[in-house]
Amino acid sequence: MPHKTQKRRFGVLTAMLLAATTMSFAFATGARAQELIGSYVAYIGQPDLFNSKGARLTEPWQILRQDRANFHRFGISQPGDEFDPFFGSIGNREIMERMVMNGSIEPQAAKRLVEGGAVVFVRIFGSGSTGTSVKVTVAK
Repeated sequence: MPHKTQKRRFGVLTAMLLAATTMSFAFATGARAQELIGSYVAYIGQPDLFNSKGARLTEPWQILRQDRANFHRFGISQPGDEFDPFFGSIGNREIMERMVMNGSIEPQAAKRLVEGGAVVFVRIFGSGSTGTSVKVTVAK
């Protein structure tokens, strides 16, 4: 018959193993959620600064979304624009705001993007075909 101390040790070891397994799974899931699933380079030209109704766009995510809509939906591109398979989907373009908010863009880079005439490098992070964030680098 096992001694009380052995039972207690077994219980503690079991709890530790369960905790370690849970943390490993959570870490693996978190890491998988942040895989680089795509990237592209685009030049932000005048057509990207206005929506389909002609209104001037004022937020970086709006301009990034319009750039991808122009490229994929309307066939409007500037020299330097690259294809990306992720934002070819209207549903994926619709979540651009959340992806920018979950990702990163430096304030000065955001300002340059909104002014136009900038080159952006966008890295898309997520898992499989589900995007969760973008990291945007801007050069002028």
